[in-house]
Amino acid sequence: MSVVQPTRQVATPLPGGGVRIAPRTNRYRRTRRSELLIWWREIDRVLLALVLMLITVGTVAVAAASPASAHRLSTPDKALGDLYFFWIHLRWLTVGLLAMFVASLLPKETTRRLAIILAAAMLVALVLVPVLGNEVKGAKRWLWIGFSLQPSEFLKPGFAIAVAWILSWRVRDPNLPVIPITFGVMGLIAVLLMAQPDFGSTVLFGGVWFVLVLLSGLSLNRIGVYGAVGVVGVVLAYFFYPNATHRIDAFLSGGSEFDQVDLAMRTLVSGGWSGTGLWLGSRKMALPEAHTDYIFSVIGEEFGLIACAVIVLLYCAIVIRVMLRLADEEDLFTVLAAAGLTAQLAGQAFINILVNLQLFPSKGMTLPLISYGGSSTIALLLGAGFLLAITRRNPYLSRETPVLRELVRT
Repeated sequence: MSVVQPTRQVATPLPGGGVRIAPRTNRYRRTRRSELLIWWREIDRVLLALVLMLITVGTVAVAAASPASAHRLSTPDKALGDLYFFWIHLRWLTVGLLAMFVASLLPKETTRRLAIILAAAMLVALVLVPVLGNEVKGAKRWLWIGFSLQPSEFLKPGFAIAVAWILSWRVRDPNLPVIPITFGVMGLIAVLLMAQPDFGSTVLFGGVWFVLVLLSGLSLNRIGVYGAVGVVGVVLAYFFYPNATHRIDAFLSGGSEFDQVDLAMRTLVSGGWSGTGLWLGSRKMALPEAHTDYIFSVIGEEFGLIACAVIVLLYCAIVIRVMLRLADEEDLFTVLAAAGLTAQLAGQAFINILVNLQLFPSKGMTLPLISYGGSSTIALLLGAGFLLAITRRNPYLSRETPVLRELVRT
């Protein structure tokens, strides 16, 4: 025997007396719709559009690069279809877009708490990687937890927000040693990353940390000191860290005909200004990691140097848009968190592009929002969601003491 649950109802007084009875479900639906309307009003729609444009470009680029990687990784026992990596990329992209949307709906305080918890969890996972991690091509960067997880990728957005939160403590107490605290966290992460080894991510984390410390109001004398420490760190890494030695030597030697960075450069310029057309490129077939590290070169061959220039402009537009969004922001945490997430995204993008142009040592780093990836795709889209959540703004609120202008004055 089935029991019919009574529908909750709401009584609304009418002007002429009496009441109107309506189901509460309608009110619930109106509330959800109102929340989405508020989100749409407060979200930076220009920034969202720029992110979606890069994702669209990336989807097409992975489809172009998938045949090269599929043929290269096929074996006599298992032949991979031309679009093998493209279909997998679509699955990860769906999960990543959902994560970005959910993250962008969060209030700023909830975003901060979630990012700090994420950073702490991924830091613990990073400690476990050298012990329990899976080794791929001589590096231990992944943990198997039912699927392959790369903790350093998810640590990136959490790290930017956590460091911004620590640096913002100085608003309440200027005497707190916030910079030494963040330097200690950065040092611990650097040690764990270089143990994998992952020198590229170490450089990226260090760059994001320096940007945040700089924006927090660092004096010129300290800027010089920290800059010198960074240079000394790279020099020491070159002499005592084999992974850095190999990559820097390969870069300084200028490469060879069979060097992968040299192959990437040749592939990039082979399409000229307009490219050969989708799936018509031939040089990409000899390119290792065509769908990940060197996807920018595949874009150059099949879609031309003009398409590459458009991608660079899109990344620059994201940086400029966030800076404009923060120009009249009065909350120090918001400024630092948004700047850190943007520095992480743009820094990774330009390192990858410079590697493809033979202007930077090879780092094994993907092109954000464009390259194929599992952990990297989801983590980058989650970071984009955090950035959209942090930069949300009620358009009717006024601001009278912009943080960026005060920092510039001091």
